[in-house]
Amino acid sequence: MEGAMAAADMNPPAAAPDFLARAGWGDAELLPLAGDASFRRYFRAVAPGRSAVLMDAPPPHEDPRPFITIAEWLSERGFAAPEIYARDLDRGLVLIEDFGDARMRETADAAPESELRLYEQAVDILIALAGHGAAELSPYDEAVLHREVGLLTEWYCPAVGIEPDAEGYRAAWDEVFHLALGGPTVTVLRDYHAENIMLIEHGPRKGFMGLLDFQDALAGHPAYDLVSLLQDARRDVHPALEKALLDRYLRTTGAGQAFVDAYHVLGAQRNAKIVGIFTRLWQRDGKPRYPGLCPRVWGYLNRDLEQPVLAPVRAWFDANIPAEMRGDPMAVGGHL
Repeated sequence: MEGAMAAADMNPPAAAPDFLARAGWGDAELLPLAGDASFRRYFRAVAPGRSAVLMDAPPPHEDPRPFITIAEWLSERGFAAPEIYARDLDRGLVLIEDFGDARMRETADAAPESELRLYEQAVDILIALAGHGAAELSPYDEAVLHREVGLLTEWYCPAVGIEPDAEGYRAAWDEVFHLALGGPTVTVLRDYHAENIMLIEHGPRKGFMGLLDFQDALAGHPAYDLVSLLQDARRDVHPALEKALLDRYLRTTGAGQAFVDAYHVLGAQRNAKIVGIFTRLWQRDGKPRYPGLCPRVWGYLNRDLEQPVLAPVRAWFDANIPAEMRGDPMAVGGHL
């Protein structure tokens, strides 16, 4: 989601046969898996009795090194990141462990009785992850927070015909960002949600949750990934479930009100950023399905803005983006 335009072409890269042969997978057939909101593409390499996933992260647009580094860091600490089977960094090709097709999102949707258990397991992973501190990563600092949250005024506001008070927007966030900075940091995976969590059904890690899409990891506040999970842009998380899981995190870790304040500040920041990103994916990258996700994201953002700690930011939104202008930018801006 943090990346640029996804390639529509799902033909395997020309260098794939040679790469697979050198990796001992020359007998594998490549089947398209997916692209994402970046230039990365994925293929399943299927050979007799085994399978793997080929990541195509073509330079100069993509660099697979951060993914490999974080995957190895996570694996060394007992988390289920994909094992790296082979790599060709010059060509951006990486062969990784195949976690199968069972994602947390579809499993919870199909079996609602499993939802609480799955989310508890995902929250417990974050609790465990926080116990390991942060990898050697760039900081999720105030400059990054501002750059990201600025995507809303840069993309969403023009799309719906609003000329916002950009200086006031930055000043409002300046009043609250300190609540999400300072103190111990963790490895923030940054896109930790139900579509990036796999349920491993076979092999030695059966029953584990497999982690994906962490190549943009930074060192930052532990509340960020919890917000990613519990205010999921792609799946409705009921407020009661969110509260129960936030309480579980607080109860287990002993975190207090300072964590709750950071949670809502980062929730508002992340959701404002996502509204901007989804608008950009439509306007710049020709991906019209993303604006339809914005009403859900606005719903989370509005809930966060109700928190007293976000009063300065709420005042800016009330003055600049009326409630009826918070939604699908294609619809709000009259583009449908």
